[in-house]
Amino acid sequence: MKNGSLRPQSLIFTLFGDYIRHRGDRVWIGSLVKLLALFDVAEPAVRSTVSRMTRRGWLKNERIENTSYYFTTPKAQQVIEEGAQRIFHFPERDGKWDGNWHLVTYSIPEEKREARDNFRRELSWLGYGMLTNAMWISPHNQRERIEVLAATLNVKPFVQIFSGHPEGFTPCSELAARCWNLAAINAEYAAFIEKYAARCADFERRVAAGARIEPSEYFAQRFMLTHEYRRFPFADPHLPDELLPGDWRGADAAALFQKFHNLLADGANKYFESVYR
Repeated sequence: MKNGSLRPQSLIFTLFGDYIRHRGDRVWIGSLVKLLALFDVAEPAVRSTVSRMTRRGWLKNERIENTSYYFTTPKAQQVIEEGAQRIFHFPERDGKWDGNWHLVTYSIPEEKREARDNFRRELSWLGYGMLTNAMWISPHNQRERIEVLAATLNVKPFVQIFSGHPEGFTPCSELAARCWNLAAINAEYAAFIEKYAARCADFERRVAAGARIEPSEYFAQRFMLTHEYRRFPFADPHLPDELLPGDWRGADAAALFQKFHNLLADGANKYFESVYR
């Protein structure tokens, strides 16, 4: 499967998130080389990427009888666990929105610029949209997470949180479209569905017909399914239905992902176990 444009580091995170973390959280470098060869990643690229990830504090190395094993650091484990939680436990929309917006404002000084940039990035990952340069909004109350984030970055004195019902002149759906690029996200959902609905249907037909499908094909298909879907839980702000376009495809994409992921599971795991060490 030719995927030369894929970044090896991103592929390795997907491997840890969907497979390795369930099996002791460490892997032999030779297993990584063989698994990523399915995606046209050469051995030198795998080894240099693993070395770079080790230097950056994502991985640690352990040698047992002249064999190198790599495992994730606490920093990487936190990222992987959060990603897995979002991908495989994406929350259902529960009930009707109460119409309240939750606002985060900040005035973080220039000498804390790095912390300010990190705070903005984390707000985006939490599903907040930028209303103005220093005001971010969400229909979900995430006060506790914002408090922890501000404290962790040592910017708590510069951050304020408000909740309230809008009384302006712009409909909330238009406000949402202004704060999040919903059209672009929805277009990506539609492209994902078009691509993987056909693949899922083809696999179902082949399985039903008793066709011989190699475990490596199961693995490669499920790996790319997860790798391409995993960006959505971070890009999608998970807005209430009232704020979404009428043709929103998020729920359809999530259902397709779960269905195809489950269909491929046994064969994919069989191949991974044959390579894992």
